Amino acid sequence: MFEGIAYAQAAAAAGSPQGLFDQIITSPVLPIAFIFVVMYFLLLRPQTKKANEHQKMLAALKRNDEVVTTGGLIGRIHELGDKLVTLEIAPNVRVRVERSQIASLSGYGKPSKQSS
Repeated sequence: MFEGIAYAQAAAAAGSPQGLFDQIITSPVLPIAFIFVVMYFLLLRPQTKKANEHQKMLAALKRNDEVVTTGGLIGRIHELGDKLVTLEIAPNVRVRVERSQIASLSGYGKPSKQSS
């Protein structure tokens, strides 16, 4: 009568991991932790590094730098404030933009460095 139950218990005990190391390896925690580590190194770390470089670039802006805004305007810095920057986008045409909306320094006005 109890032969089937005893056989099932013996099979379950034989198939289960015995040691702590085996339990760690077979648990689902290890693959999930591995996925988080990969996500950190592929997504989060480069994104924070790029944000830090952008903050340094914004802090180093000075008058007469040529910049590109996130909206695509290209202009020369006329005035700098803590939060606002006045760009001259054409002769006697000035636009005020937030400092955080400056995407990068412009390379359009500089001659290209090609070796002949």
